[in-house]
Amino acid sequence: MICPRCETSLLRKERPHNTCSACHQRYALDPKTNLLRLHDLRVRRVIDKLTDEGRLPCAPGQLWYALSRRSLRDQGIEWGCFGVPLFAGTVVICIGLTAATFMLVLGSVMLVVAVSYLVAAALGFGRGKPDLPRADFRKLVLDPWQDVYGELPRGVVDDRSHPTPGPFPAGEPRTTLLCPDPSIVAFLAADGLPLRYGIHLAREVGDVLPSGPVIVLHDASAHGLLAPSRARATLPGRHVIDAGLPLRTVRALPNAVPLRESKPGRATMDELTASGQYSPDELKWLRKGWTFPLVAVAPARLLGVVERVAEQASRAADPRRRQAAAIGFLTWPTEAEQ
Repeated sequence: MICPRCETSLLRKERPHNTCSACHQRYALDPKTNLLRLHDLRVRRVIDKLTDEGRLPCAPGQLWYALSRRSLRDQGIEWGCFGVPLFAGTVVICIGLTAATFMLVLGSVMLVVAVSYLVAAALGFGRGKPDLPRADFRKLVLDPWQDVYGELPRGVVDDRSHPTPGPFPAGEPRTTLLCPDPSIVAFLAADGLPLRYGIHLAREVGDVLPSGPVIVLHDASAHGLLAPSRARATLPGRHVIDAGLPLRTVRALPNAVPLRESKPGRATMDELTASGQYSPDELKWLRKGWTFPLVAVAPARLLGVVERVAEQASRAADPRRRQAAAIGFLTWPTEAEQ
């Protein structure tokens, strides 16, 4: 491993207790003891990519997904779990043919175990499950980082706090963006989207503005896909805009890497089926707990989509902007007009 402090190449024995033996300074993460096999330099490289070299913020959830993507994509069952018992079982059976019945039985059991692992791998068991759950990311990655460096990695914003709802004086935001993911809310707030477009950020339906359009930003999961219709039912008469991840589109992306969470309940699946919007294959996929989370979308791409929707919603919610748009004040002249 390369020391993030002095860039010395270190063997495991040369970095006891996450301390470099060359410069005698501590570092945060060691690939030999970290569940994601992380080290400080890799974390910084991934953050640079997420933030476009510091031009954008990123939140802990987005960083967690980017660092976990490899384990989500790879096979959930280690092939060593298949090869070792297969080899050992074959050897034991060969010995048992000339030695004892017990050896034959033991060898057969080993072969059964090997075949079970092979079948599990073929069926994808374990795939989509991160080596490090998102709930443990702060404790096992960010807290050690803060302990060593005194702050979160540069470019990462804290998602433990988010804008609080109301009261809303006259002239304040007219549009609400509803998103339950704290990392996405923190990311949008840190980028300044609420100020640029006059938008109030909320994580629960009960925190939306008393009037105006509501943009629902959600992931492509069983519960996420129902968020817009549930918001419409809770907020009758309000203009609710579905700005979430479209399931059919993201499933067709060759590089999209989903994760698997707990299976949705029967009532949720019945609601999705009754909507008539999803094919049997899509419903089967959702029923298994698969999801494409919002934190999986590259920050720059997510921001671009949200900005386009926010611009349209803010223009529609502001009478002055509607009037200006109607008379062409906010439009560019055509070539003929120039």
